Amino acid sequence: MLTGALLSHDPKALHYSDLVRDPRVEKARQLLLEALESHRSKITQVRPPNPDLVPAYQAELDRLTKARGAATYFPYISSGLGNGPLIELGDGSVKLDFIVGIGVHGMGHSDPRMLSATIDAALEDTVMQGNLQHDSASLWMCERLIALSREQGAKLDHCLLSTSGAMANENSLKIAFHNRAPASRVICIDNCFAGRSIALAALTDRPAYRTGVPKALDVDYLPMYHPSDPQGTTQGAIRTLKHLIERYPGQHACLWLELVAGEGGYYPGTKEYFETLCQICHDHKILVIFDEVQTFSRLSRPFAFQHFGLDRFADIVTLGKITQVCATLYGESLKPKGPLLSQTFTAATASIRAGLSVLDHLEKSKCFGDDGWNMQRHRYFRSKLEALSKKHPGKLSGPYGEGMMIAFTPGDGSSATASKMLGKLYDFGLMGFLAGSNPTRLRFLPPPGVTTNEHIDMACKIIEAALESV
Repeated sequence: MLTGALLSHDPKALHYSDLVRDPRVEKARQLLLEALESHRSKITQVRPPNPDLVPAYQAELDRLTKARGAATYFPYISSGLGNGPLIELGDGSVKLDFIVGIGVHGMGHSDPRMLSATIDAALEDTVMQGNLQHDSASLWMCERLIALSREQGAKLDHCLLSTSGAMANENSLKIAFHNRAPASRVICIDNCFAGRSIALAALTDRPAYRTGVPKALDVDYLPMYHPSDPQGTTQGAIRTLKHLIERYPGQHACLWLELVAGEGGYYPGTKEYFETLCQICHDHKILVIFDEVQTFSRLSRPFAFQHFGLDRFADIVTLGKITQVCATLYGESLKPKGPLLSQTFTAATASIRAGLSVLDHLEKSKCFGDDGWNMQRHRYFRSKLEALSKKHPGKLSGPYGEGMMIAFTPGDGSSATASKMLGKLYDFGLMGFLAGSNPTRLRFLPPPGVTTNEHIDMACKIIEAALESV
C-alpha cells in the first residue's frame, strides 16, 4: 500500500518525509482503520428502513430535490458508512449496491485501502492536482496507466489526467481533430454514450440528451453488433462504414467505440466485428478511439481493447470511473503541436491516491486473465440468472453482458416493465440501473475489487423476490 508522496531522489532530505514518517501519523492511521473496521463489520445484510428515521430522511431528500432542481434517481442519501457492496442509507436501510455510482466505486463502500489512501492525500499541501501543481502520485498514475495499456503491444506513450470521463473524451476528440484537420466528422456506433457536454451529447445516441442544444459535431452511426443477428449486424456495419467513407471522403477524423455498449444494454461486440471496422478506418487514415471509461478493469484484461485483442488499433484511449481519476492515452505521433491540452484541475489528490490503491488491489487479487476473478464471477452470475430464467419463463432473459458488466431483459423489455422491476429491486434492497431501449434492460456493475459469490447469491435472491412480486 502506498504511503506518503515521497520523491525518488533522496526523500530523507525533505521535511515532508519527516511528516509522513512521524509515528503520530502512523498511530492515527491505525486508530482510524481500527475504528472503521469495527463499525463497517456490523453491516452484513440488506435491511429495511428504520421507521423512526424515515420522516427526517424524507425531509432531507425533499431539500436535496429543491436544491438540485430535480429529484435524485433513487431516494438515496448515504449515512457515510458501508461494507463492500453494502451501503447504509440515512433512513437506516442497507442496500446491496450493484451499480456503485455507475461503476465508480470499484472497491465498494468504506474500504480500508481507500481510507488509507485518503489519509496520505490529506497530509499533502494541496487538495487538487493540476496543470501547474503536480505531486509524485500524478507521475505514478500516468506511468502505471501507460504501462498497463502497453502490455499486449498497444503504442500508447502519453497520459493526460482529468477530472471526468467527459473531459477525457473531449480531450480525445481534440487530439483526433487536431491530427486529422481539416477532417471534422466522427463515426460512432448506435446506442453509444459519450458524455453530456455539448460536443459529447452530439456523439451520444440519445436525442433527448441534446434537446435545445445547438449542433456541435457531424456524427455518423453504424449498427452495433447484436447476438440475435451476428452476421447481419456485422455485415450491415461494414456496408454502412464503407458507404459513409465514400460519401464523405477524407472528412472523418475518428471512429469512436465503446466495446461493450453501456447505454445500449451491455451488448459486447466480437473481435471480428471490431477488427474489421478498425482496419477499414486505418486503411482510410481514420483514427480509432476506444472509450474505456466504463469498461476499464471489468473484463479479462485491464482494458477492453486488450480483452478483444485490438491493441494494434488503439490510437487514443480514454478511461475512468474505477480509477477515481480519468485519463486520455495517446501515441507520440498524435502529440499536439500546440497548447491544446491543459486543465487547471487534473484530479483531486485523494482521487489519484485512491486510484493507485485500486489498481494495486485489482492486480494482486487476480481480477484479470481468462480465468481471473472478473470472468469467474461473470460466469457464476450468468449461471444464476439463467437458472432464474428457466424457473420464471417470460420474466427474465439474456444476454447477460460481459465480465463484471451484467445485464438482463425483464419481462417484455418495455420501459414500463423495466422501470417497475428496477423500483421493486430497490425496495427489496438491490441497486441497479436501466439501459438500452427496445428492449429496455437492467444493468449491474458490481464492484470487482470486493464482490463475492455470496454477494451475487444475495442479489439473485432479491431478483427472484422481485420477479415473483410483479
